[in-house]
Amino acid sequence: MDPGRFFGQILDGDAARAWREELRQESRSLVFTNGCFDVLHAGHVEYLAWARAQGDALIVGLNSDASVRALKGEKRPLVPFEERARMLVALRSVDVVVEFGERTPEVLLDRIRPNVHVKSAQYREDELPERTVVLAHGGVIRLAPHVAGKSTTDTIARIIARYGG
Repeated sequence: MDPGRFFGQILDGDAARAWREELRQESRSLVFTNGCFDVLHAGHVEYLAWARAQGDALIVGLNSDASVRALKGEKRPLVPFEERARMLVALRSVDVVVEFGERTPEVLLDRIRPNVHVKSAQYREDELPERTVVLAHGGVIRLAPHVAGKSTTDTIARIIARYGG
């Protein structure tokens, strides 16, 4: 029995766009979200399940290692891209992961043109840099409920507090 059949796909930008076109031909809606997902935790899992519920398929734009460093500092990511991507596609809610190297996902969003773009409600729609691209292609933005205290930063702080640092 092949355990790989339980995983979603890790695609490059061209393959992700082709996959998106297949969905469009089937009249299926695509949800997009993005992030670093450096240390996967319960908050991520809830967020991704909520995002997936907004449409027929979910694609996650995953920051490259270099873009995580640019956003979070030289000590991050703790988990390299390949491992972060593999963990994400193991989740039932995630159909596809695609890497992007910019700080924010506008270039990837312009390519994929999802029906729905999901971000955490810790942001406001009018302050999202990708808002213009999403709306220009007829997409909508939905803000997922944010659960305080469930973040990578909180998880790292707990590890340091328990094991010293």
